[in-house]
Formats: sequence, C-alpha cells, structure tokens
Amino acid sequence: MIPRSLGARLLAAFALLALGIVVAVGGALFVALRGLHQDATLGALSDVAGSVLPQVRESIGTGQLRGTVLEVRDQLAVRDIDLLLVSADGRLRPISGAAVAGSFGPVLLTQDASPGQEVRGALELHDGGYDGRYVYVATALRRVGNAGPRALAFLEADRSGALALADVGRTIPVVIIVILLIATPLALVLARSVTRPLRRIAAATGDIPAGRATSLPLEGPGEVRDLTGTFNAMSAEMEATRQRERDLLANLRHDLRTPLTVIAGFAIALRDGTARGERAKAAARAIEEEAGRLERLITEVGAIERIRSGEESIRPELLDAGEVLASTATRFGPRAAAAGVTLGVATAPGATLSIAADRLALDRMLGNLVENALVASAEAGPTGGAESTAPEGAGMPRGSVVIQAGPAALPGGVDAIRFDVIDDGPGFATGEAARAFERFWRADPARAGTGSGLGLAIVQELAAAHGGIAHAENHTPHGARVGFTLPRVPWPVPRVGGPAEGSIAG
Repeated sequence: MIPRSLGARLLAAFALLALGIVVAVGGALFVALRGLHQDATLGALSDVAGSVLPQVRESIGTGQLRGTVLEVRDQLAVRDIDLLLVSADGRLRPISGAAVAGSFGPVLLTQDASPGQEVRGALELHDGGYDGRYVYVATALRRVGNAGPRALAFLEADRSGALALADVGRTIPVVIIVILLIATPLALVLARSVTRPLRRIAAATGDIPAGRATSLPLEGPGEVRDLTGTFNAMSAEMEATRQRERDLLANLRHDLRTPLTVIAGFAIALRDGTARGERAKAAARAIEEEAGRLERLITEVGAIERIRSGEESIRPELLDAGEVLASTATRFGPRAAAAGVTLGVATAPGATLSIAADRLALDRMLGNLVENALVASAEAGPTGGAESTAPEGAGMPRGSVVIQAGPAALPGGVDAIRFDVIDDGPGFATGEAARAFERFWRADPARAGTGSGLGLAIVQELAAAHGGIAHAENHTPHGARVGFTLPRVPWPVPRVGGPAEGSIAG
C-alpha cells in the first residue's frame, strides 16, 4: 500500500533505500568474510601439512609409510581434519578402502607436479561418508609413475559460510543503528523541506476563493521554489483581477447612475407637470440622449466580450492605410470643425501602406481614437487653422488632431503598419498612459462627458484579434499619441465568416 501523503512516501522511500543499503552491505560483507574465513582455514591446513609432511617423508625411506599415515590421520581427526590419499589418476582415496565417488575433478595435482608442491582449493563430496563442501590442501609426495600414493590431501569441512553469516549478524545491527542515526534526521529534514512549503501553498490556495490572496516565501528545493513563485504570480494576478472586477462594478454603477438619475428626474418633471412646452421637449430629448448612452454602454460592454470569445470574427481584406486615414478624416471632418479642432492626415512619404485587415474593425478603431482626440484637443481651445499635414514629431498648433500611419515592425520582426492619432490636449498624467486601455478608465477624475470609457478597450481587443498591439504615450511637446500596430497579414489567422449579427462594426 503506497502512503497517501508526500511526507510518508519520502520516509518510506528512505526506509526502502536504507533496507537496500543494509542488504547490499550485508551481502558484500558475507562474500568478503566468507573468503577470509576460507583463506584462514586453508592457511591452517597448510600449516598442518607443513608440520606433518617431514614425518611422512621420513617414513617413506623406512618403509613405514602406511603406519605413519594412519597415526597422523588419527591425530588430525581430533581437530576435525581428514587425511586422504591422492592416487596417480587424481582420485581421492581413504587410507584404506575404495575410492570416494564423485571426487574425480578437478584434478588436484597436474601431471608435472613436483614433490612438495602444494595445491589449495574446495570441492563437493557426497560419498564415502562425506557429504558437503570441503576445503583441502594437497601436497605432492611422488612424481607420476612412482609406486605408492601420489599425494596427501588434508580436508576440513567448509564452515566459512556459517562463520561469515555469524559475523554479518553481529555487524548488521551496527550498520542499522548508524543508518538510523544518520538517515532518519536527513529524511525528516528533506520531507519537511518539501511538504512544509506545499502545505502552505495548499492552505493559501484554500484562502483564494475567500479573497485572501497572500504571497508565500520562496523556500524548499528548486522545484518547490518554482511552484511557490508560480503560485505567488497566480495569487497576484487573481488579486489584480478582483480589483479590476471591483473597479469595473464601481465604474458601471457610476456610469449607470448618471443617466438613470437624469432620466428619473425628467420623467418626474413630465409626470407632475413641471416640464411643459419647450421644457417638456427638452426633457424628452434628454431622456432620449441618456437612454442612447445606456444602450451604447451595454453594446460596447458586450462587444468586448464577443471579441475576446471569438464570436465576432474579423474579415480581412486588402486595404490601403492611406485611403483609410483619408476616409476617417472625411468622416470626422464636420465634427472637428464644429469643435474648432483642425483634423489632419500624415503618412510616410513613398511608403507602401498596403495591409490585410477588417475594414469595419479598422474604421471602428480609428473612430474611437479620433473621438477621444477631438474631445482632448477641444479642451485646449480651437485654432481654426488650415488642415495640418505635419509629419510625426513636428510641432502642431494648439487645438489640432493628426491621424498618421507608417511602416513598423512587431516583436519578432513581423512586418506591420503603425497607426497613430495625435492630439494637442493635456496628455496623460504620470503613470496613466499604462492604464489608458483599461475598461471605464478616464483621465478625468470627475468622469465627465458622454463617452462610455470603453473605446480604447475595444481598440486593444480589436488590435489583438488581428495579432497586433495597442499603445499610448505622451506626445512631445504636449498632447497624447494613442494608436495600434497591426501586422500586414493578420496573425494568428482569424476565423472567417460567422453570424451576421455579431459583426465587428457593432
């Protein structure tokens, strides 16, 4: 059963790792100690052989070899050491009796083994009263072909495995204690370094729906720090989104309250007879204007959401930006003249201004920018001068608006066209240019005027739908420059078609 918590899984992993280390250490110790014990046994047998062989060799010259060997065998039996003969064919034979079966190989001595040569090894015996594994030391007495036994073999039961296992049994507890003393604190520290930040993230995540967004300290391993950083960014964005929602609702209440107050006031005046004759007509016109304002507000709020969701598809066609600017200037010419503002057009000389864009969307974006610019420039006072054709960056007379376009590039080197509307109004206060495209934002704290505060937000959404960007900044020496940059070919490629009622023109 895998533990459910991460901390328990880390501790279980350390426990399994510790068990694996214990098994590996135990196995390595067993192999090493078994070899050491076997070498020790062979060394002892070799010492025994070295002490016995002079006596055996002396008996060969006196003809008392058999009696001497039997006497030595009985002496060694007390020490659990067996003495066997090795015949010329390599078979093990007891001092008296038949050959021990199953002991044919390996051959204990080579054919050219010289007298006194010693061979060590281990073999399995399962006959003649022997059953198990034995270690041996064989020492040559004669050369091949000479009469009598060829060699003597000293055998002892191989107890190296049991001895090594006993040593491992005494060592492993010490290893386990050392691992527990070292690995357990490390496992706890590691588990806490991972689980503690994760628990904080889990607790902070539970606070987000309640509106208690927090920023967590960056602690723990790199991956956990990255996760915490991502959570902090998400939390900050959620708080910013909530603030925008609060601002949106506050702005909606403000923008709805003013026309509703006007409508209610004039409706009461009409009902109780206070407004009669021309005053009644004025009241009706005011009600109509405020109702139209409400309708535009609702329409533009819905337009932004339709653009974002893709319900309003753009239909690109090949256009000439210069012709679009001229058409916009013609469309707003009478309104500019009535406001006493000079409206001009400027394009980069000799530049190719062809672009694939939605004509209705382009007209709408430029129209929203020009409407705002006319209001801002009218505040500076009319000049009544001739139409301005000043290029970008040149000084303009007070009370003028210039619509201009020219080649540009989007991030990544994408070929684009930049559209700007430059006014001669008060410009943006410090830090306000970055907020120009927020919904319902206005530079005027009193929020005066008939606009909905959504015109620039719509410009930004339509620019994004073409794969472009919107921009706003103060213009030198005074005024504001607001516009957008569109790729010559819309990217990403927009969806063409769609229902006729959700058109961009809105």
